[in-house]
Amino acid sequence: MDRLRSPRTGGLLALALFLAVIPLFLPNSFYFEVAVRAGLNAIVCIGLNLLIGYAGQISLGHAGFLGIGAYTSAILTASYGWPPLAAMAVGATLAGLLAFVVARPVLKLKGHYLAMATLGLGIIIAIVINSESGLTGGPDGMSLESLYLFGLKVKGEKAWYGLVGVLLLATAWLALNLIESPIGRALRAIHGSEVGAQVVGVDTTRYKVLVFTLSAVLASLAGSLGAHYGGFVSPSGVGFIKSIELVTMVVLGGMASTFGAVVGAVLLTVLPQLLTALHDYEHMVFGAILMLTMIFMPRGLVPTLVGLFAGRKDEGEGAP
Repeated sequence: MDRLRSPRTGGLLALALFLAVIPLFLPNSFYFEVAVRAGLNAIVCIGLNLLIGYAGQISLGHAGFLGIGAYTSAILTASYGWPPLAAMAVGATLAGLLAFVVARPVLKLKGHYLAMATLGLGIIIAIVINSESGLTGGPDGMSLESLYLFGLKVKGEKAWYGLVGVLLLATAWLALNLIESPIGRALRAIHGSEVGAQVVGVDTTRYKVLVFTLSAVLASLAGSLGAHYGGFVSPSGVGFIKSIELVTMVVLGGMASTFGAVVGAVLLTVLPQLLTALHDYEHMVFGAILMLTMIFMPRGLVPTLVGLFAGRKDEGEGAP
């Protein structure tokens, strides 16, 4: 029974049940599309949460890694006829290599200096995508084919929902196991006090580079999947605003909470669709909801709710 209450077992089972039940309440393909987009954002946010929530390292440039995955898949499959899976692997490798190379100098910075450096990285990637129009299509974007897995085309919203749902579960499983491993304990030590972690022998640079690279790879894979799903990529989806949106999802759901990252991604993907009925007041209501949530739940939705249900004053403790 105790095992079922743990995030790794009970939390994953709850997420799997949620993903299995949701299609029963989706009336048409539009809602399936929103669900698929929410799942892709959740995959990125789980990786970003490892970096921000557990290692305490802010990144405002993760949309750039998402763009590397999307455009690598688009260029290699549409222009050079590569198989989609091979193109996705190349995109993930490129994003991982770039993150690995820039992580050491960038992650030496602290606070707003680190935020500015990662913001600059994302902006540079967006500028390259915009300016290399001969390769990327520039501001007009470029089209690409649907995803083929083992010779079979992933066709239809339900098939995409199933694929993204399985990958989301796998990503959550990976993150939860990482958090419970010595790597996770080292990340939490770095977040608590980097100097203190170094004093007890934690190689802080190694772990920060590792988690930055892993989060970049996850963003790239989600970007590749999103590109194949939509059949089109453009610079508008990989710019500064997208990076801010991803960080907001993590903060809203609850930092240092894997399921908080999922909840934040789902809410900020679904909420704008629900608020369209308010027409001209949509953005005002959206901003007000975010402000009120962060004022009354500063630790994010999931850690706060977990704390309330568990009757603890320290909401962060035990948040999955």
